[in-house]
Amino acid sequence: MMKRRTFLLGCAAAGLSIGFAQAQTQNPAKLRVALLPDENASTLIQNAQPLKKYLEDTLKKEIELVVTTDYSSMIEAMRFGRIEVAYFGPLSYVLAKSKAPGIEPFAVGVSKGSPTYKSVIIALADGPVKSIADIKGKIMGYGDFASTSSHLIPRAYLARNGLVGDKDYKFANLGAHDAVARAVQSGQVQAGGLSQEIFNALVAKGTIDGKKLVVLAESDPIPNYPMVMQGNLAPELKTQITSAFIGLKDPAILKTFRAEGFVATDDKAYDILRDTAKILALDLSKFKG
Repeated sequence: MMKRRTFLLGCAAAGLSIGFAQAQTQNPAKLRVALLPDENASTLIQNAQPLKKYLEDTLKKEIELVVTTDYSSMIEAMRFGRIEVAYFGPLSYVLAKSKAPGIEPFAVGVSKGSPTYKSVIIALADGPVKSIADIKGKIMGYGDFASTSSHLIPRAYLARNGLVGDKDYKFANLGAHDAVARAVQSGQVQAGGLSQEIFNALVAKGTIDGKKLVVLAESDPIPNYPMVMQGNLAPELKTQITSAFIGLKDPAILKTFRAEGFVATDDKAYDILRDTAKILALDLSKFKG
C-alpha cells in the first residue's frame, strides 16, 4: 500500500534536491525543518512563516520549511539526511526511528495542559452508522497509513471491538485528516478516524459542518506529536534547537503545532505506539518508506 513518492516542497522557497542526498555537516549553516503533512501544504507553509522567523532569529541560521507529499516521504527524508529537524506524528516518528535509529525526539507539544491528544471515530449524523458495531460491512476512512490518530489508533480501537479491517469492513486510506472528515460528510465513506483536535478545528473553521457529523468514539490519550532532530548534529546546536522549542511562548507560532507550548520528551514515551502496532500485526521493521 505504501509506495515511495517523489519528495514535494510546500513552497518555492523550500527547494530541495531530489534523490538520496547526503546528510549535511554536523553544524550546517541552514536547517531544513519539516512540518507534518496532515493538511494542505501551501497553507502549512504560509502559517509557519512566523516560526521560520523565530528560529532564524533564535538560532542565527537560515531556516528552510519543508512539507513532503506524505508521511512516508517525510520518514525517508529524515532517514537519508534531507532534513535536520521534523515535526512527526507519533507513529510516523516510531516508523522513522525503526529506519533511522540515530534520530532523537527532543520536545513534545502540550495541549490543554497535557502532552497527549486523542483520536475520534466519526460518522454522518443521519447516516447508516449509529454505533461502532454498525461499521461492520461498511467502508471506514483512514488518513495516511503512517498516521497515528487517523489510522493506527482508530483501527486498533475497532480491532479491540471485534472489527478487523478487510475482514469485517472495507477501508480506504485517504491521505490527510481533513480528507477523511470531508469523505465522511459527503458519504464517500460511512465512518472515519482522525485527530480530535483537527476535527474540532475543521468544524470551527467551517471546513466541515459539525451538525452533519457525530463522534462515535474517542480514544485513550496518545503521546503528542514530537519534534525530532538528527542525532549527528553538533551537541551545542542540539542544545540550542531544544532550547528554542522549549522556550517558545508565542501563541501565534504555537498555533502552527496546535499546542500551548513544548516540554522535553524521549524515545521511551512512544513505546505505547509500538505496543499498539502489535495489535494490528504491523511489523515496523519491515515498513517500506
